[in-house]
Amino acid sequence: MSHRDAGPLMAIHFYATAPYPCSYIPDLQARSQVAIPAEAIDSAIYSQLVRLGFRRSGPYTYRPYCDGCKACQPVRIPVAAFSPNRAQRRAWKRHGSLTVELLPLGYSEEHYALYRRYQVARHAGGGMSEDDSGQYTEFILKSNVDSFLAEFRQDGVLKMVSLIDRLSDGLSAVYTFYDPDEAQASYGVYNVLWQVQLARRLGLTYLYLGYWIEGCRKMEYKSAYRPLEKLQDGRWMAFDS
Repeated sequence: MSHRDAGPLMAIHFYATAPYPCSYIPDLQARSQVAIPAEAIDSAIYSQLVRLGFRRSGPYTYRPYCDGCKACQPVRIPVAAFSPNRAQRRAWKRHGSLTVELLPLGYSEEHYALYRRYQVARHAGGGMSEDDSGQYTEFILKSNVDSFLAEFRQDGVLKMVSLIDRLSDGLSAVYTFYDPDEAQASYGVYNVLWQVQLARRLGLTYLYLGYWIEGCRKMEYKSAYRPLEKLQDGRWMAFDS
């Protein structure tokens, strides 16, 4: 970290968690580096941390800190240069009639019901598939930074909700859940394209997508968005470098 990057981060401390089972690669143990105190991490500090490869889960800001493994690579889309491929253009056209409303963080029983359906269908057996309303609130609605929800509807029916953070240089796609019962839908793809467009409209430079993990189907899809940049050895570079 350079002296210029440090700035307000000087007031933040970091600790490493104990090992726990990796959620992405079978039979591996993972660790995280967590920034504390959580209440001291405002939007300015959080923006710096995201540029250093951190993500947010509820009020906690963390990054992978695993022993002997660097599989998790932070990635971001430079939105001005982004160009969708053919499949992405089809998804954009397919869901172009969705209406979107930006909302402040707040509990909605309708949102929670969609979240539960999504978790049970897409992540059965994972801990999140059992989340009650309190755990949902802690994960989705607890934030100390500039966060908002994007609500997507088709003919008035709720189809998708995204949790998005606004940074000094971009948007961070924190989490998205959507109707899991439409086999031909491409809500996830449409959502990334929509967030790219939102970042452009706001005059921001990047859309941060979290971690790309080779061989992990849940995370590997991110390499389909081009151009893409990755954080490697403390420096952002072209994904294919």
